[in-house]
Amino acid sequence: MQKTWNSVVAGFQWASKEGAVAEENMRAICFEVCDVVLHADAIHRGGGQIIPTARRVIYASQLTAKPRLLEPVYLVEIQAPEQALGGIYGVLNQKRGHVFEEMQRPGTPLYNIKAYLPVIESFGFSSTLRTATSGQAFPVCF
Repeated sequence: MQKTWNSVVAGFQWASKEGAVAEENMRAICFEVCDVVLHADAIHRGGGQIIPTARRVIYASQLTAKPRLLEPVYLVEIQAPEQALGGIYGVLNQKRGHVFEEMQRPGTPLYNIKAYLPVIESFGFSSTLRTATSGQAFPVCF
């Protein structure tokens, strides 16, 4: 049984490295094995039969779960003084960014802003941000 289970794991690893939708690595996906029926003859339970079958089952279950493709985004952290916040929000709106946290650093006049920025919109983001804030904003993309 351990040999068969190792073959199922190998099929899962193969399928998860090349997803069914865009042949990209799968992320945030879970599979639950509920029932397994193996052939009575040992010759039909080898890795050559189990691995491709496990891969096809995983692909089929992924496709029936209505998968979605997501746009890649950066997590952007920006440090700037209060008078630069208007320029930051303007550039983020122009670049389809989404601010989800804004907080003042205790004991300083600086604000930390965290936002999501689509990767395709990140080209020229730093220079546009510095122009809009007169060089007062310092972005870091993760």
